[in-house]
Amino acid sequence: MNGNQCDTCNNLVWDDDEEAYVCDVDMDEDDMARLYGGHYSSCPYYQSDNEYEVVKHQAF
Repeated sequence: MNGNQCDTCNNLVWDDDEEAYVCDVDMDEDDMARLYGGHYSSCPYYQSDNEYEVVKHQAF
């Protein structure tokens, strides 16, 4: 997946145990295989952390 897209995703959270940012999406092994296997052109779990973008989308 595109690392830049992950950098702005609301699902990216700090994990104290890993001491790194991790994707906090509940997915099973099949979902992960499809995600990392290149079956998607962009991440289906992406959620923008830009509140203005979300509100602008809802207004139309």
